[in-house]
Amino acid sequence: MAVRLADVAAAVGLSGSTVSRALSDPDKVNPATRERVLKIAQEMGYVPNQSARSLTAGRTDLIGLLVPDIANPFFPPIIKAVQARANDKGKTILIADIDERPGDELQRARLMRKRSDGLLIASPRTPQDQLAELVALQPVVFINREVPGGTSVIIDSADGMDQAVDHLAALGHRSIAYLNGPRRSWSNTQRQKAIKHACRRRSITLHEFGPFEPQVQSGVHAADLVHASEATAVIAYDDLIALGVIARLTERGIRTGEDVSVIGVDDSPMSAMAYPTLTTVHVPGAEAGSAAVDALLALIDGAEPGEVVNLETRLVVRSSTGPAPS
Repeated sequence: MAVRLADVAAAVGLSGSTVSRALSDPDKVNPATRERVLKIAQEMGYVPNQSARSLTAGRTDLIGLLVPDIANPFFPPIIKAVQARANDKGKTILIADIDERPGDELQRARLMRKRSDGLLIASPRTPQDQLAELVALQPVVFINREVPGGTSVIIDSADGMDQAVDHLAALGHRSIAYLNGPRRSWSNTQRQKAIKHACRRRSITLHEFGPFEPQVQSGVHAADLVHASEATAVIAYDDLIALGVIARLTERGIRTGEDVSVIGVDDSPMSAMAYPTLTTVHVPGAEAGSAAVDALLALIDGAEPGEVVNLETRLVVRSSTGPAPS
């Protein structure tokens, strides 16, 4: 019986994705760990799948990638990283955009799974009670949502949100607004919890508005609500909403960074080109894409599902935040 990657992982006492990296991308693994994995794999007679795939029936060397909205600036860095990493491993990516229609996601995933060796699903919108049907399409890796029983690469919003509130508190802001993203968004739930916790810890008043779709027009609408409140600073669900807020405030003669401070999330290319430049929480989309491909290849090679990879966020300070007005 052929030795599987999962057998090597069990013998070494490491996760399947770590063993896969040690065998296929050794520069990303500690040298001592790499040597131990290579030694045990050789002793066990393990043959890496990439070398033997031409002899393995049923492989397509295709990987399916589902995204909710390819036009949202959050997803292109993930897509580019997935394509680059997959190309390095001799795989081809099939991309599907569900256009923010949660009801289409499961059906599209089933179709793509029939044509590929495995699936990457970015920010899945499928309702909680149907997630098990996505997990059943193994091998599958979820990006930016922790799914019970599934392998997930998640972006931990807590650090970035905490840094954002810390930054505003240091500038003297005592009343902050948070503009919620879509109700179906797992990321929004995580960001909302982190901001609430941070504000409670610093005795800062928090005003919440939304939910809003991740669009500039949502921020235009939200800006009027914020201006009518007592908030002197705004944290938006993402950069698109934040940029809409800035545009509307400017129309009303309100100076961003002086009269009202604004923070976005994503650190999209537009955030550095806006005027004023947007303070934002950097989300490691490229790292998430690369890590997801590694995790999926490990599953394809026989690793057990269930691993959770955590990536951290951080605040990038620019010109859209300043001292609270007197």
